[in-house]
Amino acid sequence: MLRVLTQKAELGLLDADPELVPAGPAAAGDPIDLDPPANRALAREVAESSVTLLANDGTLPLGPGPFGRSAVPTDLGGASLGSHHPGESRRVALLGPCAAEPRTFLGCYSFPNHVLSRFPGTDDGVGIPSLLDALRGELAGSEIAYAPGVPVLERDASGIPAAVEAARDADVAVVAVGDLAALFGRGTSGEGCDAEDLRLPGLQHDLVEAVLATGTPVVLVVVSGRPYALGGLAERCAAVVQAFMPGEEGGEAIARVLSGAVNPSGRLPVGVPRTSGGQPGTYLAPVLGRFSDGVSNLDPTPLYPFGHGISYARFEYEDLELSAASVPADGSLTASVRVANSGERDGVETVQLYLSDDVAQVVQPVRRLVGFARVPLAAGEAATVTFTLHADRTAFTGVEGRRVVEPGWFGLGAGRSSEDLPAAARFEITGEPRFVDRGRVLTTPVTISRG
Repeated sequence: MLRVLTQKAELGLLDADPELVPAGPAAAGDPIDLDPPANRALAREVAESSVTLLANDGTLPLGPGPFGRSAVPTDLGGASLGSHHPGESRRVALLGPCAAEPRTFLGCYSFPNHVLSRFPGTDDGVGIPSLLDALRGELAGSEIAYAPGVPVLERDASGIPAAVEAARDADVAVVAVGDLAALFGRGTSGEGCDAEDLRLPGLQHDLVEAVLATGTPVVLVVVSGRPYALGGLAERCAAVVQAFMPGEEGGEAIARVLSGAVNPSGRLPVGVPRTSGGQPGTYLAPVLGRFSDGVSNLDPTPLYPFGHGISYARFEYEDLELSAASVPADGSLTASVRVANSGERDGVETVQLYLSDDVAQVVQPVRRLVGFARVPLAAGEAATVTFTLHADRTAFTGVEGRRVVEPGWFGLGAGRSSEDLPAAARFEITGEPRFVDRGRVLTTPVTISRG
């Protein structure tokens, strides 16, 4: 808010003189470029960094070249393009309601969705390539057949047979499903657009089921504003990609991830549920909020957990080393972990550091994220990631209603997600409890040493 008010003041919009006209191109009547090249470059960087590969049996990447089939460990069962050779032309069926509709990449407050959606046939004002257009450019040597199958929300199944036929005639089917954002109930995601459950909107679940039944390897691409329940579908797909409304460069970013031109590095900011009756609950749950024998007959754990995401590279972790076994309640320590790229191509690993509190006066989450770092690593390269953790980062609101650093034993885990932490260590905070109502340390600085 301060930034917006500052800009208004600088433009003179808050001046007392109602006759004052802000200076600049608009005042002179010159055209304003609302989408300059620098903005497009930033939009592409953000989109490419956010696209998240959730699972891959080796079918991705689809593009020609030495990485036409990845060396990623199999995460899900399913067929793969084992007979495909790099550089060989293939038949791709691009299906689903998000394949050719670029507005699915945008949020509800974007101008095309917020305003222009009320005027059918109106140009979106900026160039937003669809996934269909982008994939045709990325896989120029492949034959791409397109069929939407079903609308995003309307319950019209008349297009499913054509989508099934296209899938049967293809070597691989890319099925793009998800949301079309709008406001106040006019879309599937956005302000006032709620969901009774987390099943894919409309008949999109039925479309995916019909395509899976063909036996053609399916790459499921979910373009959405919320995490939809993918249990029962994802396990039978060759690969699963999640893109949370990636913006005007979203189509290009997804296509480049599918082709292999971009090695995906996105990580989930929320868990992806298993069942439609579940919820994208926070990973910050206490022991009784997590699945364990005797607590519930339902398993609330996500299909893909907070922080999850894989790539076309392979990363290995060594032990987590601490600079001290104990620290005072106002002290700090460093936690270092060595990460190596043992794959065949360059990639980016997001190293995540989680904290757990053995005993506390108020129930605590089993673990919580206290630090992370995106670490670019060339094939064969290794780096040591060092986190500086202050005791303040263990603070919580105690029974007195004040934030407190409490002495005791704590655990640290470093790894790929909230549920995949191959490196672990423990330390103790000593001394008396320390209240940190104001001025507490809120960050965990990170340094990266290569070699």
